[in-house]
Amino acid sequence: MALRVGSLRSNLLLNSRSLCKFASFVGVRSLSEHVSSKTVTSKPSDTTSDHLIYTQEHFALKEALRKLIDKEINPYVDKWEAEGTFPAHKIFKILGNAGFLGVSKPVEYGGLGLDFSYSVAVSEELGSIRCGGIPMAIGVQSDMATPALARFGSDELKKEFLLPSIMGDKVACLGVSEVGAGSDVSSIMTKAVRKGDEYVINGGKMWTTNGTQADWMCLLANTSDGPPHRNKSLFCLPMDLPGVHVARKIEKMGMWSSDTAEVFFDDVRVPCKNVIGEEGMGFTYQMLQFQEERLWAVANIVTTMDNIIQETIQYTQQRKIFKQPILYHQAVHFRLAELQTEVELLRSLLYRATAMYIKGHDVTKLASMAKLKGGRLARELSDSCLQFWGGMGYTSDVLVSRFYRDSRLMSIGAGADEVMLSIICKYMDTLPRK
Repeated sequence: MALRVGSLRSNLLLNSRSLCKFASFVGVRSLSEHVSSKTVTSKPSDTTSDHLIYTQEHFALKEALRKLIDKEINPYVDKWEAEGTFPAHKIFKILGNAGFLGVSKPVEYGGLGLDFSYSVAVSEELGSIRCGGIPMAIGVQSDMATPALARFGSDELKKEFLLPSIMGDKVACLGVSEVGAGSDVSSIMTKAVRKGDEYVINGGKMWTTNGTQADWMCLLANTSDGPPHRNKSLFCLPMDLPGVHVARKIEKMGMWSSDTAEVFFDDVRVPCKNVIGEEGMGFTYQMLQFQEERLWAVANIVTTMDNIIQETIQYTQQRKIFKQPILYHQAVHFRLAELQTEVELLRSLLYRATAMYIKGHDVTKLASMAKLKGGRLARELSDSCLQFWGGMGYTSDVLVSRFYRDSRLMSIGAGADEVMLSIICKYMDTLPRK
């Protein structure tokens, strides 16, 4: 039996199991009851009546996730950062049980069946985790390795890979980048040759988030010698197959708690049924996945930037220099005002792109703009705020220094700034003509 929950923007139905899963976590009989009885902890502007895209259900989802983060994740972040990894299977199972790994995925495969704005809301709240690595790992599971599978995969593949990923029983990773092909996805060299009812895969993937813990990979590989935009396919690749080798865990400048791997494939045999959608459509599917990934990344980093500004305000109010708080110096409070203005502009772009996306519009240009601005603003904001922390900002004891390291990836991963500029120029019709 299906239950309608409030006035969901998607006008979709949650099945009783999904609703009960969410309600059991927040400890109430219904989502509507939770909304009406909850204590508002958000900023004054974050109310249903004046929010551009969020309803009461969005805020209920965000508050429930925040409680989980405060209990199950943030108390252990420093430990996991020091260890260079976090227990993905344990954390994903907790998130899966509460319904947070598939909010926009189909209900028949364990999701909540909501629109993408709910994924954005979840990503925003994950930004309250006090590091960048764990949110990134969660995002790979929920919104980077699984969108193409959910949209184009067969029922058999969805049951084998999507359902357990949404439930938190399997950890997913995304295999796209290679040593010689990062932002230039069309140049990947990993090859899958069909032999009978199988594909034989050879090659390797680099910078694979969740790679040392993953149970399966959403793998992009060349399946023919045709044009580079039409010769690739996506595969669901179990990581325990013979010939799959996790060569090493990569040490990184930031994102310490997220494991990143280099993976090689040596005559790995995969059934033909493991192809997601149509053969040769992998590049197109991956480009579609990138749009959700880029919007998700912007939503996540906006929250963190808000937190960095607020913690910098608190610190500079307490810390004195020349007999007055640092914050009282005009250069400081003016700069923080400029940064907060930039964050609000980015948030508005994110919400506009999200609103258009859930209505079915092509938001490639807007998503690229948001990703470009998010990466550049993160660098600018982290540098400015760290400066106001002085010597304390140069230590590993404060969030701003961690954000300084972690946020640098925003301008590199999921398409470098220069690629975002090329995409924007393409839509502006300003690229040089060949």
